[in-house]
Amino acid sequence: MATHTTADKPVLYTYFRSSCSWRVRIALNLKKIDYEVRPINLLKGEQRSEEYLKIQPFGFVPAYIDNKTGQTLIQSVSILEYIDETQPGHSLLPKNPLERATVRALVQAVAADIQPVTNLRILKYVGDEKKAEWAKHFLAEGFKALEAMLQKTAGVYSFGDSITMADLALVPQVYNGVRFGVDMSAFPIISRINSTLSELPEFKAAHPTQQIDCPADLR
Repeated sequence: MATHTTADKPVLYTYFRSSCSWRVRIALNLKKIDYEVRPINLLKGEQRSEEYLKIQPFGFVPAYIDNKTGQTLIQSVSILEYIDETQPGHSLLPKNPLERATVRALVQAVAADIQPVTNLRILKYVGDEKKAEWAKHFLAEGFKALEAMLQKTAGVYSFGDSITMADLALVPQVYNGVRFGVDMSAFPIISRINSTLSELPEFKAAHPTQQIDCPADLR
């Protein structure tokens, strides 16, 4: 799993509480890939440094460097698909095209519809007075739609009985829901899946409290 330094291992630029980084950490753990962590402190503005903007022009995390090819990848879902397509081990997408499209829809429901409106830069723009109310409203609204989707797809996990990319998107978003005071009991399927996944070692190791850049008072 994660290490501090390396010469040839992949590199993950990450922030401990970033849900997008969290997705990739889970994938790397499931694929049993050892990788180097390079923390980017979003609260201190390290993502806007000249050095980091050369790596990730948007100043977002994660960024992923494949040291075998020397290539840098950005955008968490693209990184997930790249890891899945190039690394052996547990497949994060089904082989059937229709099933793959269904899993991708679940992923994008979180990555494109729910998460972006509660992103740190959006909350900063909304302002301290309104940001908690804003995040809670849009998270609950998004979870309502996701719960309806999962009614048609869920088994033990988000899509049937095998862990898919959809599960990697779900767990960090539930954390955000709890953080902003969403009543998760209103979403029993989401809550059940999250509880099951959260007991798995690969998911535990990816949790924010287990990251090297997590402040001591949050561990």
